[in-house]
Amino acid sequence: MRVIFNECLCPYFNLASEEYLLESFMGDAFMIWRNEKSVIIGKNQNAYGEIDQGFCEEKGIKIVRRLTGGGAVFHDPGNINFSFVTDAAEEGINFLPYVESICKALSRFGIKAAANGRNDIEVNGLKISGNAQCIRNCRDGRRRLLHHGTLLFSADMSALEGALRVDGEKMESKGIKSVRNRVVNIRDIGGYTGPRSPLCFARELCKCFEADMSDFTAEEKAEIEGLAREKYSKWEWNYGESPRFSVEKSKRFPFGSVEIAYTAKKGTIEDIKITGDFFAAGDIEELETGLIGTTLEKEDLEKAFESVHKYIHGATGEEIAELLLKNK
Repeated sequence: MRVIFNECLCPYFNLASEEYLLESFMGDAFMIWRNEKSVIIGKNQNAYGEIDQGFCEEKGIKIVRRLTGGGAVFHDPGNINFSFVTDAAEEGINFLPYVESICKALSRFGIKAAANGRNDIEVNGLKISGNAQCIRNCRDGRRRLLHHGTLLFSADMSALEGALRVDGEKMESKGIKSVRNRVVNIRDIGGYTGPRSPLCFARELCKCFEADMSDFTAEEKAEIEGLAREKYSKWEWNYGESPRFSVEKSKRFPFGSVEIAYTAKKGTIEDIKITGDFFAAGDIEELETGLIGTTLEKEDLEKAFESVHKYIHGATGEEIAELLLKNK
């Protein structure tokens, strides 16, 4: 496994580097990296609904869309990020092996961490890490998996709260009143025995994976910088078009939130957009395209959503069809 210690703080470059490792690198890779102040939104989220745009503009906080699903997260140099890239296994999305390896690494610093819920790592009931995952069908035919996550080390909690629009329904369902009450920085955990600097902690964490550390080569950096310039720094990728729809439905499920907006004529779907903080093994646009022309009848919708689990991990066709028909 190649271990990459990436010291770049540019979120456009760093998100592009993950796509490079998926598409262009052959073999397994593990990367540690940090970002300057930024909000990283999930692949299937509506950027305008996830951030306080005025706050982010005032504070110079960049907005970047990632390749994986899940919710929006705040990054700053006190937040350590890790990425695993490998060939995808047949079973598809599986968080546990990667989360457990991070928990094992953290134990070397006196931290007793454990997986909790669908994608969190917690210490004493407080969140220190959120994880996300996707499977990508690459141009050369390979099927590759990206698993990445955050580690709150010494993040600015006030900026975290200001930048994100917290999902009130999500927080209420967990009985929590604020972001700050739910998360904790690793450096503030009792029993922590590691470095006090986020850069030093990142370097030591990288060493836990027992391989020679390297950076990207000059040729690799040039390719990544091109991808960052042409995709990850562009409005089209990070915000995209926001078409108006005549009907909107939303619900929070155990596997995440799902928002569906669509237009229909004579009971037939003409246009549809599905967003949320769910995880997906496939591109949600494939599902949306397949729904065009489907009638708004329970039987037809359930048939159209038969493969929904490939796009919304953990969902069933019946659940999503019922959401679409809610209050019809």
